[in-house]
Amino acid sequence: MAPELQSLGRAVKQAQYRQHRALDGRLAGVGTTLAQWDALRAISRSPGAHARSLAAATFQSEQAFGTLAGRLVAQGLVERRPGQGRRIEHHLTPAGEEILKAGHRIADEVLAECFAPLSEAERTTLLGLLHRLTEERPED
Repeated sequence: MAPELQSLGRAVKQAQYRQHRALDGRLAGVGTTLAQWDALRAISRSPGAHARSLAAATFQSEQAFGTLAGRLVAQGLVERRPGQGRRIEHHLTPAGEEILKAGHRIADEVLAECFAPLSEAERTTLLGLLHRLTEERPED
């Protein structure tokens, strides 16, 4: 018998919520939040990217990302530079790189704890299934 879809959706959301709460709590110890660390991670992956692409990468609206980036600039973690045309490029500062590295260590610890109940084979299967659910589908 197939699981009820709403129960399945809720279980996925609950796992994500627990993971995010654990990450946010531990990241506070290095002076950042999950949203800020995620933004630093996105900027690190795409140095010089503009707000629109960074907002998409962090699952935020462009306006929300702009506000967040402004806080990161004020904290000395991100630098904004003029780009092509009217675009503003985003780059990490050395302080931003340090927070990012600390966040990676924390994320590795938290995620190891979150997924500890699953075997390596189960984690591989789960990752494959989630990729199938999130892959781009052509429009009809």
